[in-house]
Amino acid sequence: MKARPPQNPARPRTGARVAAVQALFQAEQSGESVETVLDQFVRHRLGSIPGQEGFEDGRVEAADVSLFARVLRGAATNPDDLDQVITQHLAQGWALNRLDPVLRAILRAAGGEMRDMGGPPARVVIKEYMDIAHGFFGGEEPRFCNGVLDAMARSFRAEEFARQ
Repeated sequence: MKARPPQNPARPRTGARVAAVQALFQAEQSGESVETVLDQFVRHRLGSIPGQEGFEDGRVEAADVSLFARVLRGAATNPDDLDQVITQHLAQGWALNRLDPVLRAILRAAGGEMRDMGGPPARVVIKEYMDIAHGFFGGEEPRFCNGVLDAMARSFRAEEFARQ
């Protein structure tokens, strides 16, 4: 899975989120546990190695490892509940398994992070994952992703939107 890096890949929190999307994609495709993939990423794919070129080689040079782990574990905690929330915000008749696997990984990572009430505001989470969606997709997927992320944020963090 290759991506164009977000506009500023040197941002450790953005790097953590990109890596989390890649790790969730890998876990789904390989059938490995999130903990196994987390360990593989920490040991082999996070940080810089001379001669490796970052995103294009599947590496994420700048990544906040604690945020990366928190996002992955957030998505892996009660995954059926998270998938149910995502599915509730898809168009009627759409199943989660019909989505592109990278798009599923983006929605799961964002949802896992939004469920963490101690994390950044929902709008920040949406903005970060929208940058990632634009890095992977050039068509209608980012717009679709934005609608689902906004609806999920209102489910998980209704109080943030009630204060407007």
